[in-house]
Amino acid sequence: MTVNRRYIRWFNEITLADVPLVGGKNASLGEMYRELTAHGVNIPNGFAVTADAYRHVLDSAGLWERLHELLDDLEADDVVQLAERGARVRELINLAPLPEDLQREIIGAYHDLQAEYGDNFSVAVRSSATAEDLPTASFAGQQDTYLNVSGEVALLEACKRCFASLFTDRAIHYRYDQGFDHFKLALSIVVMKMVRSDLATSGVMFSLDTDTGFRDTVFITGAYGLGENVVQGVVDPDEYVVYKPTLKRGHRHVLKRVKGAKAIKMIYGTTTTTLNVETSKFERDSYCLSGEEAVRLAEYAVIIEDYYSKQAGYDKPMDMEWAKDGIDGQLYIVQARPETVASQTQHNVLVTFELTGNGEVLAEGRAVGAQIGIGPARLISGPEQMAQFRKGDVLVADITTPDWEPVMKIASAIVTNRGGRTCHAAIVARELGIPAVVGCDNATRVIPDGELITVACSEGDIGRIYRGEIGFQRNETRLDELARPKTHIMLNLGNPDLAFKTSFLPNEGVGLARMEFIIANHIKAHPMALLYPERVAEADARQEIQTLIRDYPDGATYFTHKLAEGVGVIAAAFYPKPVIVRMSDFKTNEYATLLGGAAFEQDESNPMIGFRGASRYTHPAYEEGFALECAAMRRVRDEFGLSNVRLMIPFVRRVEEARCVIERMAELGLARGERGLEIYMMCEIPNNVVQIDAFLEYFDGLSIGSNDLTQLALGVDRDSEIVAFDFDERDPGVKTLIRQAVEGAARHGKHSGICGQAPSDYPDMAEYLVEIGIDSMSLNPDSVLDVTRSVLALEAKLAG
Repeated sequence: MTVNRRYIRWFNEITLADVPLVGGKNASLGEMYRELTAHGVNIPNGFAVTADAYRHVLDSAGLWERLHELLDDLEADDVVQLAERGARVRELINLAPLPEDLQREIIGAYHDLQAEYGDNFSVAVRSSATAEDLPTASFAGQQDTYLNVSGEVALLEACKRCFASLFTDRAIHYRYDQGFDHFKLALSIVVMKMVRSDLATSGVMFSLDTDTGFRDTVFITGAYGLGENVVQGVVDPDEYVVYKPTLKRGHRHVLKRVKGAKAIKMIYGTTTTTLNVETSKFERDSYCLSGEEAVRLAEYAVIIEDYYSKQAGYDKPMDMEWAKDGIDGQLYIVQARPETVASQTQHNVLVTFELTGNGEVLAEGRAVGAQIGIGPARLISGPEQMAQFRKGDVLVADITTPDWEPVMKIASAIVTNRGGRTCHAAIVARELGIPAVVGCDNATRVIPDGELITVACSEGDIGRIYRGEIGFQRNETRLDELARPKTHIMLNLGNPDLAFKTSFLPNEGVGLARMEFIIANHIKAHPMALLYPERVAEADARQEIQTLIRDYPDGATYFTHKLAEGVGVIAAAFYPKPVIVRMSDFKTNEYATLLGGAAFEQDESNPMIGFRGASRYTHPAYEEGFALECAAMRRVRDEFGLSNVRLMIPFVRRVEEARCVIERMAELGLARGERGLEIYMMCEIPNNVVQIDAFLEYFDGLSIGSNDLTQLALGVDRDSEIVAFDFDERDPGVKTLIRQAVEGAARHGKHSGICGQAPSDYPDMAEYLVEIGIDSMSLNPDSVLDVTRSVLALEAKLAG
């Protein structure tokens, strides 16, 4: 390689200690190239043009004094002044010639790299600022990148423009906000072999969940073509979640996948240029990565995070860019830096937002940040309109770019048509601590300019924009000051989208994971209709089923994979704490509302006590559907490695029914006791209590469903307005049944819990449960903190 170099350093000569010389991006690439390629992480080779070269350019052109004149008294919040002076600074640097000695070194190193990879190659030319990628501040996207650069002339021109991009408007403003001196920073340049992702795919990944700060996942986004579209949020990418603890134990599975629209891709144009073209229907309908490829990237992420954490002496979540080469088929890491937003979240203080009203939904997209923002909508289509933007407005745009950051920092919320959860708008929103809804598709068409709107990201993965001002409340709790009671406080949870966020509540696991929510909202079709779509009479419904399962070999695979995905996310969020998953407990009228369900359900006059729960599982009308449920649970436990999942059987009317279901589950690969599997029953029928000893021969514990137990004990339909006043879990007869169930479980040394509303609604009922020695209470998340405080007080009272 080139010798007698002053301004060039090859990746194998660079370490993390070289940030002052080569900037954060180069230092990280060099460290990984030196240390991690031996561990299987693919890093393209390249070299750094050092920060000394940047200073050499400005020295040779005599620019320092003029730059001071333009920047020392700049009012960065004056958008017009910022644009004018920034343009002038960049022009001065672009017009300055590169010194001949620097040109020789760059060209020499370029030819050495060409010799390594062959003549038919190009390079990526990227900025690497000497203060970027700090643990508490990210300069990502502040400077320029040039892709598909080929030839000496094009390379030198790209390097000059990279130097000038240290003074983009966005970079100037960001340094102003962060308190950095423009003249104490310098710019190094990355010149690295171009990964031909124009012929394949690329994207971004994080070694934590970017919205909640949950540390145990790798979050990957990707789309077809060069990666700039994903980084800048021009496309709605595919998303993949891989769970790190089980990955490290050899379970190589994607926990969750979400398909993005991927409407365009960036490819090579002429030499030194790129262009966007529409993706094909096949590309839009397909995932851009296979499951194996997503897992391989997650393995890279784990290796990188573990290495950087070891070097730092503390956990260091990472933000990485990846690319797949369409020629050699290999996956490469092209950048890694510390994640600077979600990793800074203080989880000892729980802050939650909750809407207190409803309204008309104007648009929906992917939620970023679990917050709520209110303000006048301000539709911005280009930088020339930014002067109209006022503090507190909601920025509504097709996409955002780093040039828009001066107005983004004064927005109350951000809404975009395009982009995924790692796009520019999402990254900046997290950093600013404001809500954003991205990938809405139609936001700029349906949200009226100037109208007051509420942007809500507090309801899970789906963010909603409401017309007008919707009331909300902000709650803050210091979790480190809240003790854990002897009575275990568990959670009722059905929505996987809320699992990571909810896991930070003080809890001992999930006492009731509702399978019905996942089936209704994520699967959407009746399991028997997926097995036998030809029996569905409506042509539209059959077509919709085919659309749902198009990424899967058949309907059965679709059902088992989607159900496993939903349950798996909940189990991962709370691992290794127990997650008790109730097998499906739809009633016939509820099953009938699922896609294709009407063809497989009878019309019952009283579904509440009809064909539901355990009675369905071995019945010819549904036993194949139950087999799919069991296959999904087997996938979660055995393939995903989430052995904390326990199963629960609802509405078990007779002891013989319990025996039949347990035997059938064993035949389906879910034998009680094997590989630590525990199976509970819902105790919600008076006969469960009367024959508690006989029932517990077949189960490892019970969870009292106080709602159904109260209805059946009192003979009251709680949905009937006429007799609903008689529905009360505190009735002495109901309390006696609950006590007998708890005592029966204790007599057999088995777990007893309750997952009904009673302890949430009535403090005296919670007190009664503590007094009789119930092992756990499973509560809706919104009541956990209040009930925990109440139970702590009750236990102290009983002890004292």
